[in-house]
Amino acid sequence: MRGLKNSDLILPITLTMHLCIINGLLLFLTPETYSNFYHILHYNISWLLITYGLKYYTRSRKEKFFTNIHKVLQLYLIYGLAYFALFGITGKIYESLEYQLVVYGVVCLTLTWYRVLFFWLRRKYRLWGGNSVNVVVIGRDKNLKKIRKVFDEPELGYRYHGYFDDKESKSETYLGPIVNCFLYILENKIDEIYCSAAEFNQKELLNLIDFADNNLIRIKIIPDNKEIYTKGMSIELYDNIPVLNLRKVPLDTEFARIAKRTFDIVFSTLVIVTLLSWLVPLMYILIKLESPGDLYFKQKRHGLKRRTFWCYKFRSMRPSTDADTKMATKGDMRITKVGKFIRRTSIDELPQFFNVFVGNMSVVGPRPHMELHTMDYELSVDKYLVRHFVKPGITGLAQVSGYRGEIEEKADILNRTKLDIFYVEKWSMGLDIRIVLQTVVNAVKGEGKAY
Repeated sequence: MRGLKNSDLILPITLTMHLCIINGLLLFLTPETYSNFYHILHYNISWLLITYGLKYYTRSRKEKFFTNIHKVLQLYLIYGLAYFALFGITGKIYESLEYQLVVYGVVCLTLTWYRVLFFWLRRKYRLWGGNSVNVVVIGRDKNLKKIRKVFDEPELGYRYHGYFDDKESKSETYLGPIVNCFLYILENKIDEIYCSAAEFNQKELLNLIDFADNNLIRIKIIPDNKEIYTKGMSIELYDNIPVLNLRKVPLDTEFARIAKRTFDIVFSTLVIVTLLSWLVPLMYILIKLESPGDLYFKQKRHGLKRRTFWCYKFRSMRPSTDADTKMATKGDMRITKVGKFIRRTSIDELPQFFNVFVGNMSVVGPRPHMELHTMDYELSVDKYLVRHFVKPGITGLAQVSGYRGEIEEKADILNRTKLDIFYVEKWSMGLDIRIVLQTVVNAVKGEGKAY
């Protein structure tokens, strides 16, 4: 009987260090606040409950600094609410609100630096050979070859010995036929076995599982390879039956939806009150003076779950019969002089903040296309409709990456769709904020395809 080389001390040490940082800084920076026993209890219990709720300390061997950075941001946000809620409960704030904001900022910054230090030290320790696991692979299908690349990253602490397969190979990592694996595993103190279910029948697989269990070895099985796996998938348990969810969307979680909707409401309200309140009358005058027609151009577009909604813009073209079928092109004669300016600076898109406020759109998301284009692309572009798993946005990852405006060639819509799908699968508040900031920069600089 033998134990794994994974350190059982990493999580307790990390939790202890976090509490020491919080308590030490608060004691030093806000001694009056910290003189009350109930305040100390509040800060520590809040941290424990919030980290438990977020499953913050469920650390994976493959976790890197940025792997769960969204959880770090969630933790800082929720714990910040708990931190300042204490002053509302007691009805008393020590020092001043500004000072307490600085204190909390210092706490978050110090915790972040501890995270940097932790991953740096863990990397060094694993490169020296500590906290490592010995692994072998049984079988040689495509997915096992991809997993093999993970073992090549020394900072993750895997010590890859090689693979067993009944098809003989001249590869340096080939260890022999599968029948020889049992003795090798015992002699070399292997900690983890990775194998493909397709390599074994039911009896052989059960025997391998029994062997691993009886020798304290972890076994990890790759399901039968049907070439259907995606980066956005997850495993869900229905009783004890594993079900493969091929399209896990981060915005499906309640917390993510609330966080994004809160951001949308706050951001759109600020834009409506501080910008559109005076810009709308001004645009009404400028647009009406140049050409007859409405202030707003509205068009039916497809949004969340492919549902149709009215999308609003400041009118930048003269009224025409082909407005719902033809996108603006370079040198388009329909565009007015005022329209050319507001399109180049993206001012024409600002009324869509009303769409955001009422919930048809989000500040950030895949751009909504006119109905005719959606019906075309859903037939001609693979996985095009995946972008409709989330609300459309005023700006998006594709737009700040250079794919906005006219679709000049097939590659434009293909790359735009790929970036939209990446956004759907990898959404985070941090990504939204980066896209918003990049959009502002692009609007100031001007964009070549903004016509």
